[in-house]
Amino acid sequence: MITGTFTVANPQGFHVRPTKTFVEKAASFPCKISVSCKGKKVNGKSSLSMLTLGIAHGDEVTLEIDGEREAEALETLGAMFAQIHE
Repeated sequence: MITGTFTVANPQGFHVRPTKTFVEKAASFPCKISVSCKGKKVNGKSSLSMLTLGIAHGDEVTLEIDGEREAEALETLGAMFAQIHE
């Protein structure tokens, strides 16, 4: 299991569109992905769960990844929080 913490760069936070993109990418990895923000931890492969976090610009988000291809998943998914999405 590996973890990483990232700061959300998107000025609008992680709204529906970037959440959908994140979940689709997370689903492509054969490992367990958890996302933590503001004291809550959810399944990173569930759009609805991700939206309940209310991730805003500047929030710190922690990814916890366990399983096959975990390092690749951490790098790819972590970058999605640090990039600006429309």
